Formats: sequence, C-alpha cells, structure tokens
Amino acid sequence: MEADDFSYARFCAVDIVENWATGKFWFMAFVDTARIQLKGGGGGKGCESHYRDLWMRYPKADGGDGGDGGDVIFVADPHIQTLLDFRFKQHYEGKRGGHGSSKGSAGKDGDDCTLRVPIGTVLWDDATGLLIRDLSVPGEKVIVAKGGRGGVGNMRRKTVLSPTVGEEKVIRLELKLIADVGIIGFPNAGKSTLISSVSKVRSKIANYPFTTKQPILGIVETDEAKFIMADLPGLIEGAHLGKGLGYQFLKHAERTKILVHVIDMAGSEGRDPLEDYDKICFELESYSDQLAHKHKIVVANKMDLVGAKKNIKRFRKKYNEDIFEISAKDREGLEELILEIIRILEETAGAAI
Repeated sequence: MEADDFSYARFCAVDIVENWATGKFWFMAFVDTARIQLKGGGGGKGCESHYRDLWMRYPKADGGDGGDGGDVIFVADPHIQTLLDFRFKQHYEGKRGGHGSSKGSAGKDGDDCTLRVPIGTVLWDDATGLLIRDLSVPGEKVIVAKGGRGGVGNMRRKTVLSPTVGEEKVIRLELKLIADVGIIGFPNAGKSTLISSVSKVRSKIANYPFTTKQPILGIVETDEAKFIMADLPGLIEGAHLGKGLGYQFLKHAERTKILVHVIDMAGSEGRDPLEDYDKICFELESYSDQLAHKHKIVVANKMDLVGAKKNIKRFRKKYNEDIFEISAKDREGLEELILEIIRILEETAGAAI
C-alpha cells in the first residue's frame, strides 16, 4: 500500500492571514478527519542457549524469553483540539520487543506508541467499517493495535517458540466536537454575531456567505450557569448530499444537547425566512434521525430590520413553534434566549448526548 493512500486528512478550513509589515504568514487549520495506518510492535525472539560447567554432566537450557511488542494506544486529551498532526504523518508503530539472551535473561518489552487525540474523536476500522471506540471522556484510553507476543526461550520450553507479529490496521479518525449548544442556520443568518454577543469569542463577521469556515466554540457564562456553544458553518439546500461547507460539520451538531436554529427573519439576503426554516429542518432530518429529534430553539434574528415584523407574523401563523425574537447585533432579546437554554440544559442534565 503506497504512502499516498494514507494522505487522506482534509483541511476543513484554512484561513491564511498575511501581515504585510513583517511578511509572515499564519495558518489556522481545523482538521476533523484522518486515515492512518497502525502496526503493533513485533515480539522479540526467544533465546536458545545451554549452560554447562565442570560439575554438570548434561548442559542446562538457559535461554530467556523475548519481550512483547509495544501496543498502539489512543488517549483522549482535553488539551488537543484538532487532528492536524495526523495530516502530516499517517504511519504509527509500536516498538519491537527485545530478544531474550542466555542466563535466563528476558528481552525488554517494546515501548507503546501513544497517540493523543481530541475529546470526541471516534475511531473506525477502515476495512470493516465497525466502530472501535468513541473517546468522549478525558483521559479515556483504548488499545487499537496490539503488539506481538515475545518468543519463548528454551529455559521454559524444550523447543524455542517463535514470536508473533503485531496487529496491523488502517483506521479512520473522525472528530465530533462536544458542545452543549450548536448554532445552525443559513449563511449570513447572524450565527457568528450571536455567539460573539453572548460569549467572549470573537467570530469572523462579514457580509458574504461562509464567513465561518470552521466550528467556533465559545463559553457562555452567567450567574446561574456556564455552558459551551458552537457556531457551525452555514447550511445550504442540499447540505445532506455534501453541498456547501455545512455538511462537513453536521456531525458536530450530533454531539450537542440543544440546536439553536437562527433565521434571518428580515430576509436581508433576499431569501424567504419561512422557506429557510423548512429547508434547514429538511437537511437535519435527511442527515440523521438523531439531529431531527434534538431539543431545538427557533430564533428570529435581525428583528431590528425592515420586514422582520411582517415575516414573523407569517411564521407564527404557519408554524406552531415557540420562537425567540432577537437582534444579535443590538444585543436585544438575548437574556430570554440564554435563560431558555439554561432551563433545557438543567432538564436534560445527565442525559446522554
């Protein structure tokens, strides 16, 4: 298998910012998938050795065992946020066990290869498509490729037993961010403005589609509670079929307890808000039943603009949905929205995501 076969690890978003004063470049990359090859370390050879001194009639077998090969272990590390490291290296192997030697000396066990990944990383067997482990707890460990067993020396066995090789696997890594609340909606609905208004994160805000190219996490803190909110890239019609940026990040929404569906109620982008709502609901249902049945809060944004009041009357007439009227830009209506989020989070405390 060629090395290029394992170069599948896409940049979900790369922003390049040039500082003209210094001529330096910064690359900010969020990588949420990777495909890598693993191999456990081979076992060391058992030794065939005999010892005899002047007072012994027959030689004595004294060959030691070989050491076991090192395992390939994955650990969920809260200090790592992306799978970027696996973009540049796709082959990982445990160390080989040491060989046994005379006088009953056993070989040293091979060192394990420990790979640290972000919390929320899902490991899949690429050959079978089966789930290996969902690393959703800080410090959680799993052995994915077991090292080989060391050979048995002739001190314990008349004939030396050969060592075994380590397991070989190709696995896929898929990162699903863990957040309490996920913000979804069409591009330019005001998602970035909302998360910037309720948390300390400063998301990129501009008047063109897909200003958010990667998930943005922000901590919302009040006197009553603290929770994590994720601003997900805008969805478009056909997202569940792979169109636009949103499809790449819908899996992150599966981790959330609440979806905040933001609608541009003023139709400032020339779209009908009611059609936007229908289309996003369809995309969620088409992607997975899990998303379709999550707690959802519908938010009418841009209520300060002309046409918003008229459209929300149409919305309330057509849908039997509770809807929160806000202006994320002017920070109006945000307190009621945050209190509702806290209420639902308290009700669902302890529930599986």
